[in-house]
Amino acid sequence: MTSEKLLNVCFHGVGEPRRELEPGEDRYWVSADRFHELLDELVTWPAVRISFDDGNASDVEIALPALLERGLVAEFFLLAGRLHTPGSVDSDGARELHRHGMRIGSHGMWHRSWRGMTPQERHDEFVAARDALAKAADHPVDIVACPLGRYDRQVLAALRGNGYHRVYTSDRRAPRPDAWLQPRFSVHRHDTPQSLRTEVLARPSLSVRARATAVGAVKRWR
Repeated sequence: MTSEKLLNVCFHGVGEPRRELEPGEDRYWVSADRFHELLDELVTWPAVRISFDDGNASDVEIALPALLERGLVAEFFLLAGRLHTPGSVDSDGARELHRHGMRIGSHGMWHRSWRGMTPQERHDEFVAARDALAKAADHPVDIVACPLGRYDRQVLAALRGNGYHRVYTSDRRAPRPDAWLQPRFSVHRHDTPQSLRTEVLARPSLSVRARATAVGAVKRWR
């Protein structure tokens, strides 16, 4: 990354879903044409880190060739519980992503909040899921993205204790490039290159920055 301000931008599904979506999930899916437009915008930014959540089949079928065409790399946060299910990335896809220089991360076992879990659920989400994804990709997994953007200090402590090198959230603000906790801007269905520039590149007002900082602080310490 350059000395310019780093920005994290997260996609979810691209094109037509090939599985049943969860309630409200459709707002994060973009058409293939719009996705290409947005990538053409992002490639002009001085310092952007691109990621994909949920392990949709479009990661391999649409996103990967589009990234390679533009000389971009990205991080893909897969759901271990969806491996090999219709509409999702399988082991071959995970290895294909890694073979082309993409980084594989964990989005947990199931798409659920990590707050208030039992010890067994924490093991499933933080350990078993990572092990399954590492086996699928044939490469160690040491980065993670919080599902649904939900976390608290217990979640962060457990992730740190389990050796994750970087944790991504959905807090919609610029990160410190070297920080362990990395907020991201999620792309929405109706986003355009112009709306992305307006929301992400433009410097937010002092009140907006203060509110975003306060929200992050509450999540980290509650």
